[in-house]
Amino acid sequence: MRKFYLLISFLLVGSTLFAQRTIKGKVIVNGKGMVDVVVSSGYQFTKTDKKGNFKLAINEGNKFVQITSPSGYLVESTNSIPRFYHHIIDSINTYTFFLHKNPKDETRHKLIVQTDIQVANTEELTIYKNKVLLDIKATLGLQQEHYTLGLDLGDIVGDNPQLFEPYIDVMHTLDLPFYRVIGNHDMNYWGRTFETSESRFQSYFGPTVYSFNKGNVHYVVLNNNFYIGRDYFYVGYIDENTFKWLERDLSYVPKGNTVFVMLHIPTQLTTKQTPFAYNSSVMGRTTINASPLYRLLEGYNAHILSGHTHQSFNIEHNKTLFEHNIAAASGSWWQLDLCTDGTPRGYRVFDIDSTNVSWYYKSVGKDKDYQFRLFRDDSGTVIANVWNYDPQWKVEYYEDGKYIGEMEQFEGIDPIVANLTKDRSRFKYSWIAASNTAHLFRIIPSENVKTLEVKVTDRFGNIYNELLNF
Repeated sequence: MRKFYLLISFLLVGSTLFAQRTIKGKVIVNGKGMVDVVVSSGYQFTKTDKKGNFKLAINEGNKFVQITSPSGYLVESTNSIPRFYHHIIDSINTYTFFLHKNPKDETRHKLIVQTDIQVANTEELTIYKNKVLLDIKATLGLQQEHYTLGLDLGDIVGDNPQLFEPYIDVMHTLDLPFYRVIGNHDMNYWGRTFETSESRFQSYFGPTVYSFNKGNVHYVVLNNNFYIGRDYFYVGYIDENTFKWLERDLSYVPKGNTVFVMLHIPTQLTTKQTPFAYNSSVMGRTTINASPLYRLLEGYNAHILSGHTHQSFNIEHNKTLFEHNIAAASGSWWQLDLCTDGTPRGYRVFDIDSTNVSWYYKSVGKDKDYQFRLFRDDSGTVIANVWNYDPQWKVEYYEDGKYIGEMEQFEGIDPIVANLTKDRSRFKYSWIAASNTAHLFRIIPSENVKTLEVKVTDRFGNIYNELLNF
């Protein structure tokens, strides 16, 4: 019997050994190896030695060997795609990474974030190129003194993977490294498991879970589109392998540091967690197991960046955790310039100065100071849509130059979007409609008022004004 157990043990160990192999490689800067660069296979982690060398055990399921690029250094880029990774090939056991010293100081840098461009055909890609991309280029032209990188939060295409290559060609004209998050419309459907849903996206852009450093910020990209192996259905969910990877990744990041976590589906939709329900509005619009993510981010100054909703909202979970849900660059799926909550199509710009983080929303075709829209409804009520609002903002008003007070915040529908979507038959997509939002404010002007001025102050002290004449 003892011999039998020994035989079984040998076979089990042998099977493990055959399932694993060791790869090696080097990280090189100016012809010399670089020490302490974090290297990962998606599961296992290691660091380069004094000569820049590394060895890493990999499993059969590992697809990539990747590095977490250190601050102050650039990875090579091809057509705007940062090459921080190599596809693991059975016949190759050695992998080399080349880094270059960044000629610009990364301590202060800019981050341009777009999401849900969601092009379904070449016509929509052309609109993106001629409107959104031109606007981004103009924004870049104003801040050339600072190092800038780009981030796409997913739904690059609208279930049309043939557009990945034309999209890459368009993005290449920016001459800007763009990091990418996979979205639910970037997956390949009708596979048998979640693991099969990433393959096409990965063939173009590499891993869907990875990290890098810029200045004093650690950036993390995650995939929370969990395909359930049925048609095109998915839930917002972070799997155990990703959580284990994140635990190991953050182990190299000292507590107190600034961490950005980028994913497609938001973790929550409001400050209060949505009660769980077995329906798509909860399971497909939020991350149903977000709580463990919050716990892993405790002790860091963390920002979560998400898209997916075609709306804009900000959630201050606590003093050290802030979530930015960013409106769609496509507006309402290229049918309207406005998103369903009235936010203009656009993107968000972050300014990271050491550990200080500030941001603003840039509407396509509008000045940087265009941060709210003012209008009167049929009842005479004055309504302000302040799309980048968070509780640290103030929305005040003056009548005939006299300060009156703050406008009343309410949840409702943007009247302009409501009017534009009355006849839904004119749209290509049947689901386009106005959606509720909490970044609306209202007042009923006093009688005989001649002028009404709305003054909006953001959390950074910037002031935006608009005047109505009666």
